Amino acid sequence: MKSHDHSLSIAVAQINCTVGDLKANADRIIQALAQARTLGADLLLTPELALSGYPPEDLLLRPDFYRACAREVARIAEQTQGITLVLGHPELRHAKRFNAASVIRDGRILTTYHKHLLPNYEVFDEERYFEHGRAACVFELKGVKLGVNICADLWESGPAELARAEGAQVLLGLNASPYHMNKLQRRYEVLRERVAATGLPVVYCNMVGGQDELVFDGASFALNGDGTLAWQASAFDERVDVVQLRDGRWADGERIEPRPIEAEVYEALKVGVRDYLGKNGFPGVLIGLSGGIDSALTLCIAVDALGADKVRAVMMQSPYTAQMSLDDSRALVANLGVRYDEIPIEPAMTTFADMLADQFKGLPADATEENLQSRIRGMILMALSNKTGAIVLTTGNKSEMATGYATLYGDMAGGFAVLKDLYKTFVFRLTRWRNTVSPVIPENIITRPPSAELKPDQKDQDSLPPYEVLDAIIEAYMERDEAPRDIIAAGYPEADVRRTVAMLKRNEYKRRQAPVGIRVTKRGFGRDWRYPITSRYQDEY
Repeated sequence: MKSHDHSLSIAVAQINCTVGDLKANADRIIQALAQARTLGADLLLTPELALSGYPPEDLLLRPDFYRACAREVARIAEQTQGITLVLGHPELRHAKRFNAASVIRDGRILTTYHKHLLPNYEVFDEERYFEHGRAACVFELKGVKLGVNICADLWESGPAELARAEGAQVLLGLNASPYHMNKLQRRYEVLRERVAATGLPVVYCNMVGGQDELVFDGASFALNGDGTLAWQASAFDERVDVVQLRDGRWADGERIEPRPIEAEVYEALKVGVRDYLGKNGFPGVLIGLSGGIDSALTLCIAVDALGADKVRAVMMQSPYTAQMSLDDSRALVANLGVRYDEIPIEPAMTTFADMLADQFKGLPADATEENLQSRIRGMILMALSNKTGAIVLTTGNKSEMATGYATLYGDMAGGFAVLKDLYKTFVFRLTRWRNTVSPVIPENIITRPPSAELKPDQKDQDSLPPYEVLDAIIEAYMERDEAPRDIIAAGYPEADVRRTVAMLKRNEYKRRQAPVGIRVTKRGFGRDWRYPITSRYQDEY
């Protein structure tokens, strides 16, 4: 009897797993099994390494970690009476470590698949931890032969085709695919390549939730053997959905319409903040307001992610703070309903000036005095953090991280950098978009020229190229690895290219000391940026 004579119900567990919280992750999988039974499913598919969370990093080097995982696999297996489970988990077998997926039914592991292709690019480092699998994994359920693949196995040719050669009629994909802008379209492209190569329908189950700098967006989906989209889950939501295979095709299911890129990124940032706070047990956040656009957007994201009761804003005005900055900050916090305090820093500035008068005697005022203001503010925020347990959210953006337009132990002081991977130009876009949801950010904050307000009449563009130019140069050099001469050939002023690249290279030491921040572009200043601090390499001009 052919596959198209059969019907199969597959539940997709798009779940939020926490790295190392094995019992809680196992409980979540057991709960998903119960939901799948209620929905009448024959099989439950979980994300990649669902039991351990992703990425476990050097936990994977600990033998005791695998023993703990094995205990939870056994506990989960007890709950598989009458239903098949495809479970993602780490496995230690014969002193070799594998990224595994076990097929479990009626309390027994029927077979286990080991991931073939181990990505070692972008944010991935699986070659460090795992051995390559070699064999296909195809099992039969209700007359349908199902092939198992794990994430990268579907991104490149080989493993899916091997499953097809071993008789697979449907591909099951377990994934821990992190979010970045336009990632879903890329997934469609890649999976359609596999579908075209194999002629097989595929269901793609992806993890959801925040893990340090990574955000997993879920957005699980099913493609028919002709590449048509049959079902698309919503992004950033934890859920269990059932897809039906009938006559060799997926029955048409829910298909969530894509959102504007601004809405998508905003949701990713909310999830990143919510899970970083929740999974690490912080009771709330502190944000230093400046009257500028970066701190305003950070405050909005925090409130939308956590609720106003867990957010506190502090304005630390200096003699250079414009009255407009104070007025706008007061209006913003009133609109959002958060606790707000004003702590003038002029007394501390005076004290430091007196303390250092002999040391600075005869020397002109320069960035030293400006940086002292920033560090006074950082000290105040960290003192409040220590006293209350709330974590400080830094407000710097990707343009500033690239160029070093930030002060170590000043505005870089804090525990989590919400906008770390957003260019300044996108900060403006995202702020305008947020005001379309509800107009909480005063228009002055969006329209006035950006300024650190560390000296009279200061503007960002006194020290940096125009942000439209700056961001384009950073993106070309940092995200696409283009040589400066190629960037110049594309029409950007040579002086701006030289200046930007020099700042980017010079400030690696600052970035190494910056807090972790949420990745939303294809390449952020985090896991996927590994440049030496000490380097004499000369770029091509």
